[in-house]
Amino acid sequence: MAHFPENDGRTAWRASVLTLFPEMFPGPLGVSLVGQALAAGLWRLTTHQIRDFGIGRHRAVDDTPAGGGAGMVLRADVVANAVDHARREPGAADLPLIYLSPRGEPLSQALSRELAAGPGVMLLAGRFEGVDERVIEGRSMREVSIGDYVLSGGELAAMVLIDAAVRLLPGVLGAEESLTHESFEGGLLEYPQYTRPREWEGLTIPDVLLSGDHKRIDAWRRAEAERLTRERRPDLKRRS
Repeated sequence: MAHFPENDGRTAWRASVLTLFPEMFPGPLGVSLVGQALAAGLWRLTTHQIRDFGIGRHRAVDDTPAGGGAGMVLRADVVANAVDHARREPGAADLPLIYLSPRGEPLSQALSRELAAGPGVMLLAGRFEGVDERVIEGRSMREVSIGDYVLSGGELAAMVLIDAAVRLLPGVLGAEESLTHESFEGGLLEYPQYTRPREWEGLTIPDVLLSGDHKRIDAWRRAEAERLTRERRPDLKRRS
């Protein structure tokens, strides 16, 4: 089990990750604003090596699929023992348990906000052909997907989920106002952004953004957000 910089543990949002590759963490989570927040104790990260709960001399964690087929499947007893051990950590018993899976509900901004508002998350990063269905049911895991594709394992997906939630925590980004203008807030993609120089390779900043008229600027940004959403993600408008 690995711990990363933390405060006294009484208030910090926490991420507990069960994985066969704990050395992948904190990885990208240890740099930039999210990494600074980790070092400052605004959130905590703990990893648990699933193989520590493996079977026999070789610490086996997987076996062949029942009914035949390619690949291997993580054993229910091994995963359950790892989860139960992780839950015994102080404050971990109330963390929602999430299995990163391509068949799970999509990770969305709304779900990220829901998770950020809670005490943290416990994440199972699977490998091989997946996890025995019985442990998913037996430990009431919530399945979440970061997209319609398959990765080599759940570690990268776990990092994506953690980053999406941690950046919403108070004090992590600094400029709280910026969170309200991002893509997916209010069911819209974000409007185009510009900065200096005023002209670049014959392209200029839209005049309205230089007008100083904040009412016109807000209207332009709203119109652009709606246009981009219609063109690129009409499904978002249908959901809202």
